Amino acid sequence: MSFLVLLGALLLAHYHPLPQSFALERWHARLCHALERSLNDGMARHGVIAWILAALLPALLLGAGYIALRYSAAPLAVLLGLALLYLLLDVRGFAGPAEEISVALRDNNIQHARERLAAWGHRQTDVLGAPELSRLTIENTLMRAHYGLFAPIFWFVLLGPAGALLYRMSHSLTRSWGNEDVAFNRVVHRIFDWLDWLPARFSAISFAVVGDFEDALYCWRTQAPAWKTEAEGIILASGAGALGVRLGEPLPGGGVLEYRPELGLGDAADADYLMSAIGLVWRALVLMLALLLLMTFAKWLGN
Repeated sequence: MSFLVLLGALLLAHYHPLPQSFALERWHARLCHALERSLNDGMARHGVIAWILAALLPALLLGAGYIALRYSAAPLAVLLGLALLYLLLDVRGFAGPAEEISVALRDNNIQHARERLAAWGHRQTDVLGAPELSRLTIENTLMRAHYGLFAPIFWFVLLGPAGALLYRMSHSLTRSWGNEDVAFNRVVHRIFDWLDWLPARFSAISFAVVGDFEDALYCWRTQAPAWKTEAEGIILASGAGALGVRLGEPLPGGGVLEYRPELGLGDAADADYLMSAIGLVWRALVLMLALLLLMTFAKWLGN
């Protein structure tokens, strides 16, 4: 049943994406800001309470309702899982903007590529050239696919719709509470790091399997530890190795040079590699669906 629910949600989100105004993270961000205003006194225990209210409690309530429906009205459980995944999975979020930036770079329309990436990646791009724009867009594509697709799918397979909801709500909290210097925020980031530990490696292995396996593992092992965060380093290093492209590297901005270690091997990033990154994500998604289908068949045969 999990395979059919997931496949249905992916197809529905791909062909009939929700308008941005209906995105689940938009209204959840408002709740996050309200909890921060009410509870943030700088103490870690109040950060835990806020995480319980904004992420754990909704997931537990959903999980209880889903389990109850599975045993009393299975078709309603299927519809609930389908509706929730439709809201949670960001199927078009990684590909659409990346394709638009790739077209702009191929047309040598650097200004449009800068504006599109600035809106999508929420960073300054005024002084970036085509190579830097290509690198950042590939990095954004890989991370968006992980946060919006692969990690929620991982937790859905493991814990059902409640697992996917817990992950996405926890990620929404880290985006809303970005300042890790305060204990209230830092504890939420630490909880999310725990939730993301297995999914990050799952995404990285998927990129390696559908790309250049040896280079992906080599970059993961030798380059990922130098990145600013462990999970991002693993995903980006594996993705860069799988693509055979160089990511990371220093970036100009704000009058200073932002240091970033080099990730990957091979050629410099360009618009063609950007399209290859989109293809890598789609292949990894197909791999995950194939694995879930095999698990479903194995369960049916076992019964």
